[in-house]
Amino acid sequence: MDFFATTAKGVEDLLAAELQSLGIAAAVVETGGVRFMGDLSVCYRANLWLRTASRVLMPLAGFSCETPQHLYDGVRTIPWHDFITPEMTLAVDCNLRDSTLTHSGFVALKTKDAIVDEIRERCGSRPNVDTRDPDLRVNVHLVKNRCTVSLDTSGTPLDRRGYRLERNEAPLRETLAAALVMLTGWDGTVPLADPMCGSGTIPIEAALIGLRIAPGRARRFAAEDWPTIPRALWEEARQETADLVDPGQILNIRGSDLDPEVLSLAGYHARQAGVNREVVFENLPLADLTLSEPAGCLIGNPPYGERIGDRPAVEEICRQLGRIHRSSPGWSCHILSAHPPFERLFGRRADRRRKLYNGRLECQYYQYFGGVSRSKATK
Repeated sequence: MDFFATTAKGVEDLLAAELQSLGIAAAVVETGGVRFMGDLSVCYRANLWLRTASRVLMPLAGFSCETPQHLYDGVRTIPWHDFITPEMTLAVDCNLRDSTLTHSGFVALKTKDAIVDEIRERCGSRPNVDTRDPDLRVNVHLVKNRCTVSLDTSGTPLDRRGYRLERNEAPLRETLAAALVMLTGWDGTVPLADPMCGSGTIPIEAALIGLRIAPGRARRFAAEDWPTIPRALWEEARQETADLVDPGQILNIRGSDLDPEVLSLAGYHARQAGVNREVVFENLPLADLTLSEPAGCLIGNPPYGERIGDRPAVEEICRQLGRIHRSSPGWSCHILSAHPPFERLFGRRADRRRKLYNGRLECQYYQYFGGVSRSKATK
């Protein structure tokens, strides 16, 4: 079967490496995701283990589509009774580009009509639409008059791990936080520090990586409720996640922040994720941070200074980070920033830069290597 794991721009190669680590070698990198093949067990493992993927889609059909009738007829060819019953609910998502059909809402509505007509003709009644929490989510991708219809096997996006039940003003998505950690090459053998940890996402994702805890172990996925998929296969995949946890790994991870309220939220998130013993949070200004160990990995996502009034404070943070790095030469330093003069303020050019997106905001990931060797960092 074919699958397509979606991800943020700039992270596709990292996602492909994750798939390969799961034993899925036939991974093809495309813009916005990675295409791969396998049986249903591969789909389950991808949902449970991928740290940088947003969704795992299962393409059902692809066809030329220049008119509404082409769309309707193409969707009707799919055996929808294998995936949905009249008692279930559905929703249709659509993204399109450079096609004769230009209204995504119309394409989604036409797709829905074809699905419910097929089920009604076969079963005598039709499923209802639920855009918020459907039993089956259908994805339509229409580009240059080529339509691909897929099922979303994940349901709720994979960045919703289940531990972050509350969200502060500007949260970093769990998938991006995991990518920031993985790009450093950190393997748990040296300390890791996030001096502006906010609600704790980077330290928590680091702990999940260090302990080999599957990020999806505590949540459900849409495909678990599909009528044609044996539940026993899901149970086997979940048992694998429990067997591979490494509770004996001793980690030194700490997060600090100036805001005591947000640190309280970070502690709550760590408890929900089951890593509160591995992560220590402290109320500490950046200027008071000391890195006493000879080597380690510092990861930060400081404010970007998008509002003019915030820029002086943001630029001082960049200077402080540079001073911390110079005073701790054994530590590597990895900073995600959308502030263009970051390197000048930090005090030196980065050893490596990578374009990443925090939501829709284009950022640079500035990497300065120290105690964590260049060879360990993901290329």
